[in-house]
Amino acid sequence: MTSPQQFLLPDVGEGLTEAEILAWSVRPGDVVEVNQIIVEVETAKAAVELPSPYAGVVSALHAEVGDLLPVGKPLITIDTGVPGEATGGEPDGGPVQQQDSEQAALLVGYGPQGTGAGRRRRRPAHHAQSQHVDSVEVRAPEPAAARPAAKPPVRKLAKDLGVDLTTVAPTGPGNTITREDVHQAARGATPQAAPAPAPHASQTPRASETRIPIRGVRKHTAAAMVASAFTAPHVTEFITVDVTATMRLRELVAGRREFRDLRVTPLLFFARAFMIALAKTPEANSSWDEAAQEIVLKHYVNLGVAAATDRGLVVPNIKGAERMSLLELTQALADLTATARAGRTSPQDMTGGTVTLTNVGVFGVDTGTPILNPGEAAILAVGAVRRMPWVVRDDDGNERIEPRWGTQLALSFDHRLMDGRQGSELLANTAQILQEPGLAML
Repeated sequence: MTSPQQFLLPDVGEGLTEAEILAWSVRPGDVVEVNQIIVEVETAKAAVELPSPYAGVVSALHAEVGDLLPVGKPLITIDTGVPGEATGGEPDGGPVQQQDSEQAALLVGYGPQGTGAGRRRRRPAHHAQSQHVDSVEVRAPEPAAARPAAKPPVRKLAKDLGVDLTTVAPTGPGNTITREDVHQAARGATPQAAPAPAPHASQTPRASETRIPIRGVRKHTAAAMVASAFTAPHVTEFITVDVTATMRLRELVAGRREFRDLRVTPLLFFARAFMIALAKTPEANSSWDEAAQEIVLKHYVNLGVAAATDRGLVVPNIKGAERMSLLELTQALADLTATARAGRTSPQDMTGGTVTLTNVGVFGVDTGTPILNPGEAAILAVGAVRRMPWVVRDDDGNERIEPRWGTQLALSFDHRLMDGRQGSELLANTAQILQEPGLAML
């Protein structure tokens, strides 16, 4: 007699209450292994792939694509084959290994990684050979393909972007796959299509209105921005800065061998300058604990980077950004941006931010008044970098006007945590480093 096990929808973030079913990877009758991806859901923070806590045969799916499922409700039922236990078994009727409930709960990405965790198995093609075991149809697994040569960070990037490395043409030394190879494959695998209406959008008979349910990332963003605007007293200051020297530095860095496979953008140097300036204004890297009536100074910087995606605005963060070299920060920014645009940002990357950087210049905008990410003390907005007339003074004090690269920075901060002097110092120090990058050596 077999034992069905129900997998309840877990809270994959911090206090989330519901998730929308985006796509099922299995169907009733499929054989699954522990930690095999079974479903993709969208929470209020990101799209997340959920692994199975049990091994066995799928007997029922309790939600359809598009359904909103509350946390704690049944998601899937899996027939484990052994009464009262989650089991790991072989499709061909081989030996079955019992697992206790504690081990079954250790899913990939949601707890300690066990050495015996099952690998994710691709769903077999419909035309593959099949065999019957105890009246359950089991498809024979596909032959294993040769493993492509790629470094672990490149493999992670490919996984985040949904790129199959076996389909990527390597261009790196020794026929290895580089980051650029993965990005090229991702761009080639997602052709541009005409914009489609948002899911579940409904139109009136005259098509004069479209109603779009407020769900997922957009719902969370709206609630967070309202809470932030009406909780933290915002102050915003602006500065226009000559970044000609920084743009020259960008060209030099982009030409170096170690940056060959990476996209070196001005945002990288804005982020680096912001990190250096934060060290002189630690109050900007703090939070307000209302319950304890304390200001909490953070001795680490988890740099949030606002990213506009099809699902709305998300702000994943780079953990320990203040300790990163320029090369490490370049790689982290590239991975963060690509993962966010692909809708694959993990819940861990969406929580724990301490300060935020937002690039409004990518839209051709000069400046704005950014709203603080809830729980943070400061957010820096970077405007478009463009050529503009600038007054230049020579060593003799003579002035002339010449074209320079310029941009505007806007800093919003929580006036409970920072006063005007501290906010002004942070903004001015960031601008000075961008105007004279050599100051970073002081």
